[in-house]
Amino acid sequence: FLGCVGKNGWKMKRRKKSVPFYALGIECGGTRTTALRLREDGQAGPRREYSAANLRLIDDEQLGKLFQQIADQHENPKCVGVGMAGVRTQEDRNRVRLQARLAWPSAKMYITDDLETALAGASESRYSAQILIVSGTGSSCIGQGKSGRQVRVSGWGHLLGDEGGAYGIGLAGLRMMVREADREGKPSRLLRSLLRRLGLSSLEDLVAWCQNASKAEIAGVAVTIFSAWKRGHPGCRKVVCLAVDFLAADAAACYERMGRPASTQFLLSGGCFARQPRFRELTAEALQVRAPGCEVSPILPDGAKGAALLAKKHGKFESEKRSGKSAELDVMRILPASTATSPTEIRHPGSMHLDRLSIREGIELMAAEDERLPAAILSQAAAIEKTIRWTAKSLHAGGRLFYVGAGTSGRLGVLDASECPPTFGVDAEQVQGVIAGGTPALQQAVEGAEDSAMAGVLEMDQRRVSEKDLVLGIAAAGKTPFVWGSLAAAKKARAKTVLLCFNPHLKFAPKAKPDLVVCPQVGPEVLTGSTRLKAGTATKMILNMVTTLSMTRLGKVEQNLMVDLAPGNAKLRDRAVRILMELADCSAETARKTLEANAWQVKKSCRKLQSAARRQEGTKRRRRQ
Repeated sequence: FLGCVGKNGWKMKRRKKSVPFYALGIECGGTRTTALRLREDGQAGPRREYSAANLRLIDDEQLGKLFQQIADQHENPKCVGVGMAGVRTQEDRNRVRLQARLAWPSAKMYITDDLETALAGASESRYSAQILIVSGTGSSCIGQGKSGRQVRVSGWGHLLGDEGGAYGIGLAGLRMMVREADREGKPSRLLRSLLRRLGLSSLEDLVAWCQNASKAEIAGVAVTIFSAWKRGHPGCRKVVCLAVDFLAADAAACYERMGRPASTQFLLSGGCFARQPRFRELTAEALQVRAPGCEVSPILPDGAKGAALLAKKHGKFESEKRSGKSAELDVMRILPASTATSPTEIRHPGSMHLDRLSIREGIELMAAEDERLPAAILSQAAAIEKTIRWTAKSLHAGGRLFYVGAGTSGRLGVLDASECPPTFGVDAEQVQGVIAGGTPALQQAVEGAEDSAMAGVLEMDQRRVSEKDLVLGIAAAGKTPFVWGSLAAAKKARAKTVLLCFNPHLKFAPKAKPDLVVCPQVGPEVLTGSTRLKAGTATKMILNMVTTLSMTRLGKVEQNLMVDLAPGNAKLRDRAVRILMELADCSAETARKTLEANAWQVKKSCRKLQSAARRQEGTKRRRRQ
C-alpha cells in the first residue's frame, strides 16, 4: 500500500487486493470472440472483444495464444465457460479444454459449442421449449425443452451447410453475379462495385481470390449483398429470401422433431440478425407462418453470458482434486531435486578444444564416446528387462505404451512409436509418442512447451490413461515439467510409470517417484548440453529394446523375422515374400500368390502353407505304407 501523506494531511488508503471473480464466459465465433466477467451475485462486468475463433479454422497454437490473451486481462476466475463455433465431438471439446486449462490451471471448466451458450444466455423458464436460430458467419439451429433434451439441425460448417449465414449469402451472391455476367456478356454494375472493393480488376482475378479466400472473407461479401438487396436488386433479393427460407426450414424441422411444444419461443442470434433488422423481420414472419402461435423474440441472446452461466452451473475440474490451490503448483511440487549438476550439463574435459580439433580428430572423439554407451546401458539391464516385461503385459491386456518427452526426447519417442505399426502390425493407438508442443514440435522448437506440467497432465487425461497402460517418461536431465506432469497423471490413473533419464543425482519427492527409473550413466556430452548426442543415442537404443523385445514376447516375431509386418509398399511386400519363403520353404511365386490370397498377412499365409505341407507329407507317408 502507499503510505505517503497527501497535501491535506490524510494518508492514502491501502489498495485492495484483486479478488477472484466468479465466472468467465467466452463466446468464440467466426467474426469475433467475446469475453465477459460474471460476479457471484450474477452481475455482469464489461465485455471485451478479441479475434475470431472457429475450431475448424484455427490451430492449437493460435487457440492457446487467444486464451492467454484473454487470461492476461481476466485473471483468477473460479470457473471458465467456453462456447466455440466448430465444436461438435468430445475430441473437439478435449482440444479446447487443453488450451483453456493452460491459461486457467485452477479454474473449473465447461466446454461446449456456441449454440448451447447462446441458448443459455437467453433462457426463460416460462416457455416449455426454446429454439435458437443462428445467422452469423455460419448458420445453425438448436432446440431445448424443459427436460434439457436438445435437438440440433444444420451447423455442419461452410462446406456442407451455412446457407442461412453470411458465408452462404456471400457465396450465393458471388455465384449470382457471375451467372449474370455470363448471360449479359459483361460484369454487372454490382459486380464491378464488388471488384473495386476487393481491389480486383477482372472475373479471372475474382476466381483466384475465391480459391484463396478465408471463410470470413467470403462472409464479408454478404455486406454488399445486403446493401444491394435494400436498394431493390432482384438477384440479391432472391439470395436473401433463399437464406430466410433455409433458416425457417431448419427451425421448423427442429420444432417438428421436438414434438411441436405448445409454448415455444424462437430466439434469433448472430451478426446477420443483429445488423440487418429487415432480414430479422423476414425470418420472424417466415417462422410464424411455419409455426403459428409461437413467439419470436426480438432480443438477441448473450452467448458470453450464457457461457459464464453454464460454467457456474456445470463447470468441473478435469484433472486433479483441488482445494482452491493452483493445479500447476500441485504438480510442480512433485518435480525432483538434483543433488548435483546433471552430467548432461557438465563440460566434457576431452572436448574443451572441440573448435580447434581437425575433422578426423572430432570423428574419433565422438566415436570413442559412443563406444561407452553399450556398457552404460547394460548396467541398467535389470530395469530395462522389467520395463519390457511390464510393456508386454500391458499390451497383452489391451493396454497401451506411451512415450512422453520434450525436444529430442519427445521426437525419439514419436519416432519409435511410429515405426511399430509397419514393423509389428499393431494399431497406431497401442504405442503412442507424446511430445510437448504437439505436432509442430516435431520439426521446430516450441518455446516454453516443456515448462508446463499441467500440459502433461492434460495430455494423459485426454488420452484416458488407465491402469492397463504404461507411461515411459523420457527426460535427459530428469526434470522436465511436462514429463513429470504426465507421470503424475499416470500414477493417479494407476498406470505403470517409468522414467528414462541420464542424471544419477535426482532426489525424488515423497510418493512422486515413478515405479521404475532407468538411468544409464553416459557422462558429459562432447558438445555441452546437447543431449541429442550420447543421451539421444542411448535413448534410441533403449526404446528399440523396449518395443522389439516386448513385441517378440507377444508373438510378433518368429526366429528373427517380422511375421506381423504391415506390407504397405513394394519394398515391404518384397520383404514379406522373402520372410514367407524362409519360414515355409517355398518358392517366391508360391509365397506371393499365398500372400495375395490372404491379404498379405505373413503369419496366416505361413500357417496355411505349413498345414498344406503337413497334409502332403502325410499323404506321401500313407502311400509308402
